[in-house]
Amino acid sequence: MAIENKKVFYKGVLYFISFFVVLVLIFSPIFGDGKNGLVYSDDMFNKLSKGSSYFIPKIMKGNEKNMGKQFSVTVTLDKPEDAQKAAEQFKKAGNEAQQDAGTLKVSGDLGKTLDAILKDSDDMFKNNADKLKADYGYDGKEVLTYWWQALVKMDKALKKDGKIQEAKDVGAVMKKAVEPAYNFYGIESQKVSDKVGIMTGLLIFYVVYTMWWGFAIYYLFEGMGFSMKKAKVKKEV
Repeated sequence: MAIENKKVFYKGVLYFISFFVVLVLIFSPIFGDGKNGLVYSDDMFNKLSKGSSYFIPKIMKGNEKNMGKQFSVTVTLDKPEDAQKAAEQFKKAGNEAQQDAGTLKVSGDLGKTLDAILKDSDDMFKNNADKLKADYGYDGKEVLTYWWQALVKMDKALKKDGKIQEAKDVGAVMKKAVEPAYNFYGIESQKVSDKVGIMTGLLIFYVVYTMWWGFAIYYLFEGMGFSMKKAKVKKEV
């Protein structure tokens, strides 16, 4: 196909080549600790996400109203071994817990129970898995897994019994403490305010880089004689 406008076409070629040169640099291990650009930016946003997901102190404060409030639930976990581990953890939190196959019956002080779970979650959120390993004898992520499985079932059981506020508090511990602690374990926490400059720069670069590709395609096609024009309105006779 003939090139109708060489100046515009070669401008598109320049944009096209430079786009891929930058792309190669992005995938090169030149961004801190031998990471490529995608891994570096992903790590940074994970750290910022963790920094903005620390709700545990607020939930601990809200849990004070549950101190001395008694609860009793019977739940069924998927596996008998999970129910056994969960029973052991509830006992360590000061509860009475009985396990029969996958069925788990727990009763005790709701406030103290949730406080124990929150403290375990706080240790994991701060990457202190050794504390949980010493307390329970197995991996910290396993501890949070058993807590999470039990809390999911407790939430449903309490709602079924009409204890909506208690279920809400259990759900808050599960979603805003156990889940973030599990998901962000091993990641360093950072505040958005400490990374405003680089975060803004990355967002601007993303917009500019996207437009860069668009202009490359536009100039190439324009140079080859392709253009976009508004279609004429066909008038009816």
